[in-house]
Amino acid sequence: MNGALAPHVGKLAEGIAALGLETAPALAARLLAFGELLLKWNRVYNLTAIRSPGEVVTHHLLDSLAVLPWLRDARTLADVGSGAGLPGIVLALARPDMTVVSVESVGKKASFQQQAKIELKIDNLTVVNARVEEVDVEKCDAVISRAFSSLADFVRLAGHLARDGGALYAMKGARPDEEIAALPAGWRVAAIRDLLVPGLVAERHLLTICRVDR
Repeated sequence: MNGALAPHVGKLAEGIAALGLETAPALAARLLAFGELLLKWNRVYNLTAIRSPGEVVTHHLLDSLAVLPWLRDARTLADVGSGAGLPGIVLALARPDMTVVSVESVGKKASFQQQAKIELKIDNLTVVNARVEEVDVEKCDAVISRAFSSLADFVRLAGHLARDGGALYAMKGARPDEEIAALPAGWRVAAIRDLLVPGLVAERHLLTICRVDR
């Protein structure tokens, strides 16, 4: 392939393999196409602070893919405060069998996601340009956020999107013990998992948050 990400094809393939995911050439090609589109739009619209092609692979693509093992049973997913479609678009590309709703309130970011959906033919993706607390869609098996807000705000704003028996998944850097302690009544942290992102030297955690059984 040509483009800024061409020198990083091997890094992406190695990262996918290191995560224990199936290394499908077609998936890698679509992920790289998404990364190229993100870099292109980012030059004009400032969608993300990351501009290095190598960091797009590690900090965006592989970081998003790292949560996949914990979403195996999810058939429907909402990504809230999704920004440039991270992790939602990456997960939609990796799991064409999963319906993904990507919720983003900033117009230029939602427009980029819609363009990515069209250009990459992501048929299992729906982009919603709205504030998450105002969104009324079919409830999902999983609701995910990546650096969206505090855990308390995540639950308060997006909890209504999770079906009964579903869960919220918060992608965080350092373990957020103070945020965990501040969770509102009716919710609990069911699991805290270390995420090892190939090529990324930083703490990453995935928190699973569920309703308290009554």
